[in-house]
Parts: sequence; C-alpha cells; structure tokens
Amino acid sequence: MNEKFFSLPQEKQQAIINAGYRVFSQNSYKNSPMSEIAAEAGISKSLLFHYFQNKKELYFFLWDKCAEMTIEILTQYGCYERAELFESMERGMRAKMEIIRRYPHMADFTIKAFYEKDPEISAAIQESYHRYFNFKADEVRVNLDPEQFIPGLDIPQMYQEMYWASEGYLWEMVQRGDVDMKRMEKDFTKLLAFWKSIYLRKE
Repeated sequence: MNEKFFSLPQEKQQAIINAGYRVFSQNSYKNSPMSEIAAEAGISKSLLFHYFQNKKELYFFLWDKCAEMTIEILTQYGCYERAELFESMERGMRAKMEIIRRYPHMADFTIKAFYEKDPEISAAIQESYHRYFNFKADEVRVNLDPEQFIPGLDIPQMYQEMYWASEGYLWEMVQRGDVDMKRMEKDFTKLLAFWKSIYLRKE
C-alpha cells in the first residue's frame, strides 16, 4: 500500500473507504470493479491503483480498517470496562451507532467478507476474523449479578435475547438505508426501559 494515501485529507480518505465498503458489500469480491469504487470516491481509477497496488490489497485494508475502527470506538465508549448489564448495552449500542454514522456500509461489508467464497480471500478473512474476535474477548466483564433481576430468570437466555434484538434492529435500519441517529437513539432508549421494567427486581 502506498503511504501517500494517509497524507490525503481525512475527508478524501473516508470517501475512498466508504466507496470501497459500498461496492464490495453489494457484489462478490470478483465482481467488484475498482473503476466503480474510484468513480464513487471522486478519483480516477489510476489514482486508486496509485494508493492500492491491486484490488486484493484494498480489500484487506478495508477489512483491517473494520476491526481497527470497531475496537477503537468500542474502547472510546467504555465497552470493554466492567459495567452493569444495561449500562454496558447502552454503551455498546451508542458505539455501534457511531460506527454506522461514520461508515454506513461497513456492517454489510464485514458480513459479505465473512461469507466470501473466493479462494484468494476466504481463508485469510477467516483467520483474521478469529484473531480479532478474540483480541478483547477475555477483557469483557459484564456484571450479571442475579440479585438485581427477578427471581428464577434465565439470565443467559435474557442476555442472548436482548443481544439478538439489538443487533436485529441495527441490521434492519442499515438495510433500509434509514440511518436516522436521533430516531435510533430514541428507539433504543425505549427498548432499554422496557427490558428494565420486565427483568429487573422491583424494590
């Protein structure tokens, strides 16, 4: 990769990154043209090849950028710090909304990349995924003290259900192209309040 890419203004870097995420997320690796990425980013194809030697190099740069930005933003929002369950979930959701705001096609790209079948790509993506996935896993500590919840509650099942609901909501908003941050924040605040009302022990 040509280090001159990082000397570009931040806005231009982000335009190239978002163009890459958009094109790669809507096509297979093989059928994603560099010319389309360049055109969407507002640069020539030759200039894109000046920054990235080939399509594979750009693809893996974008993949690594996903992990880098996700870890950075989750850290900024305190998602790896020990916290009460609902506080931890709120931090996580706010962090994910920030990622979507900056890189609206990143989530689609990571899912597409994970299931990519091209032999040039698939093995390296799988290896990289498991390396990044385990990077912070042992540091995550959520306080799931049974005393704060209603008696007899299956806490792991509750946690799984809330996680699926949260991720499903984000996925639906991204797929619709309906990334309205104020609405998402309002909806998730209501959802958290609902979960607290049914799962927390009444004093």
